[in-house]
Amino acid sequence: MTMKPKEREALLSTLKSRFEHNMHRHKGIAWAAVQARLDANPEAMSSLLAMEATGGEPDVIGQDKASGTFTFCDCAAESPAGRRSLCYDRAALDSRKEHKPAGSAVEMAAAMGIELLTEAQYRALQTLGDFDTKTSSWVSAPTDMRALGGALFCDRRFGRVFAYHNGAQSYYAGRGFRGLLRV
Repeated sequence: MTMKPKEREALLSTLKSRFEHNMHRHKGIAWAAVQARLDANPEAMSSLLAMEATGGEPDVIGQDKASGTFTFCDCAAESPAGRRSLCYDRAALDSRKEHKPAGSAVEMAAAMGIELLTEAQYRALQTLGDFDTKTSSWVSAPTDMRALGGALFCDRRFGRVFAYHNGAQSYYAGRGFRGLLRV
């Protein structure tokens, strides 16, 4: 998807403002370095636009020192509103006989060019703030669990981060997913 110049500038302005207001998420990282990476990667800008448009509020949460790659993650307080009421993946969606949701988290993430967080990444994100205190988010399910029909989701309640299991075909209005993008 090709972004219009005004759309690109508006997104960069939003990302820069969020970056500057949340320095605790990316200590030691300069916005100029992040923007240089974004300027060189139009596909990443499209993914970030999709993250923003669905309510994710993406922000930089780290950098791989060896490669220089920056990691963006959805940092909205609650699971992104535009990505809720989804079952886990296509197999789960196909298994529903009635009351099918609009789609699946895995497919939507792939269409956006982002990855679902792993449980470890979700727990690491929670060290940067209190996320999903009223909602929950699907996280990447281990292959053996998924083969048995299950999937994982996480949230924060009572000052702790919890990981739960559910049938992958389930979906709830308060459960979405958070994405990760490496640029």
